[in-house]
Amino acid sequence: MKIFRVVSHKRTLLGFKRSFSREPELKDFLNYLDNLKNYEKCGVPKDAGTDSSHGFDLGRMNRLMDRLGNPQTGFKAVHIAGTKGKGSTAAFLANILRTEGYAVGCYTSPHVRTIRERISLGKLGEPVSAKALNCLFHRIKPILDEAVALENGRLSHFEILTAMAFKLFDQGNVDVAVIEAGLGGARDATNIISSSGLAAAVITTIGEEHMAALGGSLESIAMAKSGIIKHGCPVRWFSLHIYITALWLVLGGPFLPHIEHIFLDKASSMCSPVVSASGPGNRSAVKGVSKSNGKPFQSCDIVIEVERDFKLFIELFDVKLQMLGIHQLQNAATATCVALCLRDKGWRISDESIHAGLEHTYLLGRSQFLTSTEAETLGLPGATIMLDGAHTKESAKALVDTIQMTFPEARLALIVAMASDKDHMAFAREFLSGGQLEAVFLTEVNIAGAKSRTTSASMLRDCWIQASKELGINTLHDGMEEYQKLFENQSFCSAGESKHKTILAAENSLPVSLRVGNQILRARTRDQTGIIVITGSLHIVSTVLSSLHG
Repeated sequence: MKIFRVVSHKRTLLGFKRSFSREPELKDFLNYLDNLKNYEKCGVPKDAGTDSSHGFDLGRMNRLMDRLGNPQTGFKAVHIAGTKGKGSTAAFLANILRTEGYAVGCYTSPHVRTIRERISLGKLGEPVSAKALNCLFHRIKPILDEAVALENGRLSHFEILTAMAFKLFDQGNVDVAVIEAGLGGARDATNIISSSGLAAAVITTIGEEHMAALGGSLESIAMAKSGIIKHGCPVRWFSLHIYITALWLVLGGPFLPHIEHIFLDKASSMCSPVVSASGPGNRSAVKGVSKSNGKPFQSCDIVIEVERDFKLFIELFDVKLQMLGIHQLQNAATATCVALCLRDKGWRISDESIHAGLEHTYLLGRSQFLTSTEAETLGLPGATIMLDGAHTKESAKALVDTIQMTFPEARLALIVAMASDKDHMAFAREFLSGGQLEAVFLTEVNIAGAKSRTTSASMLRDCWIQASKELGINTLHDGMEEYQKLFENQSFCSAGESKHKTILAAENSLPVSLRVGNQILRARTRDQTGIIVITGSLHIVSTVLSSLHG
């Protein structure tokens, strides 16, 4: 039964109908991609990312690259894998290198507003232009058509896009490409870079995401991601006394001890020494949070000091990171360590470029606060609205910690939409345990432009109810008479027990969730700070931003 009183805001209600920007100039290209297998829409098959008979066929990708002239051999690359943090680490590193003056290609996924965000090249870091992408597509389309036919239609959306990114980097004469792996590492389409083309490799973190696709355990996930370590690619580890040669793999971490051993064993079997960015000589700290031009930033110190068979050293003080949270500080430290490794190899990278590159880095949907104009456009004038694509247990905890660090007294209204293959219970537990929640609205959006991986609002609500019961947290939900009375009377700040309970609501409409969530937050917080947090996936972030800027 619908009990929300809906007030129509024409632009808002109409603007949320789409998740991804459709650019007219790219119509043919996007339609072509839509006809390919897209695992972001339909989900990844069991064990597809493992280095086994069930894994993706990397030979298919190699055959495609052969037909395109093997563009991946035309540039040096930094290859980044990991459960979380790889996109942010890629952005930090790419900006460091651009600040130094290098022409940088950067390939990441997924995108938020336009597919062009996945590919950037040059010294400015702007997404590839629609014209450049369209021209390349039409030039190589006969080759792509032939490849798709010869592979019996098995070439995927991600494989074609990856091949096109590498082709753009080659023809654009980039000095270096920063490449984010899509899934795992061993059988990922990006893992066609030879050891001779690898400037460095990075594994950021290991966590419980894509478990089924990557073998079902943390250990199998680590093995899959270690597949980016190549023969002849030395991996440096601070505690090993080994001869260090030219190439690098940097570990972000910190990792569980048995996960560390998996990387060490794999490196040893391939005669590759490992480098850790979480070594004992590395110290990073957030000193405080301030605002500049209405946007928060965290002031940080980053010190990297390694003295073993080699020496890496840098002291960066008062780095103003726009990317908020301890996890982003760790990503910045990892990127810094990679930059120092490249410098040790002879790359020209100054301390000043590292400092400035870190400060210039900003990504949509990572602890992003909307402007007052954007909030008003959504029909929520005066609201403080935060967007974050967190969708795992670990990223939920990182978001909770970031909010508590940035606005320690804030009360929250969460607006959550998630994909079906995520751990909804673990996500809920982190927010219920750590957040000062007034209301949680469970809603729905398309995932990668389709409904096949969308989790229903009612299923999400049931997970949050169960999680709250397990944690002994009192909530109000639609199975309770008290909840019905609350909404019928719109008495969100009424006295009594109700005002101390978190409201859990399932609402299919994202605009209605936002409007009523804001109404509850205003009624309950009054003079206190209240924040609407839109989270659960980058797809809900994309939906909101597309409605604003589509």
